[in-house]
Amino acid sequence: MTTTASATGATQAALMAGSALRVVVVNGSPNRPSKTMGLVDVVLGTLAEMLPVETSRIDVYELGQAFTGAVERDDVTPDVEAALRLAESADLLIAAVPVYRGSYPGMFKHFFDLVEQYALANKLVMLVATGGGEHHALVLEHALRPLFGFFQALTVPVAIFASAGDFDGTTLLNPRIHGRIQMALTDVLDLLRARATGAP
Repeated sequence: MTTTASATGATQAALMAGSALRVVVVNGSPNRPSKTMGLVDVVLGTLAEMLPVETSRIDVYELGQAFTGAVERDDVTPDVEAALRLAESADLLIAAVPVYRGSYPGMFKHFFDLVEQYALANKLVMLVATGGGEHHALVLEHALRPLFGFFQALTVPVAIFASAGDFDGTTLLNPRIHGRIQMALTDVLDLLRARATGAP
């Protein structure tokens, strides 16, 4: 818990000093390119218009056999350990998944099975998902938010979902989704300001 508190303090000091926000995307899509990352690209582009950002991306399907074969954290190789630490040290974590059989993909869940239990406590997490139709949007509240609730993370109240009909290929077209992204990122900025100033 001490490590988490120290990291949070460092984040607040960096933001007050005008440093770039460290954003880490954990991408749970197996496809290249993907609608999921097309949606995330809009989120990142919009966020970059609001404040300086430093973006990293972890593609769970590209972490290899050292990742898929790991049962515990001690089993992972240095490159997988680096990916886990990158996610744990983010100022803002973006969890991005396509809906698979009513939930997030197993490889995405496996990544978070290896994350240290308290490493995400009080961390800002934005939930992003794509699916074939609007009925898949329930994955945000019934699967993703409870997952990060276990970690005691602070999930952004407004989550973002886009269905297949909202895209042309991987390009997001629906203006309603663009508006929702603006709402979610406004929440992020408000939460960051509150943390940086120590407001209750």
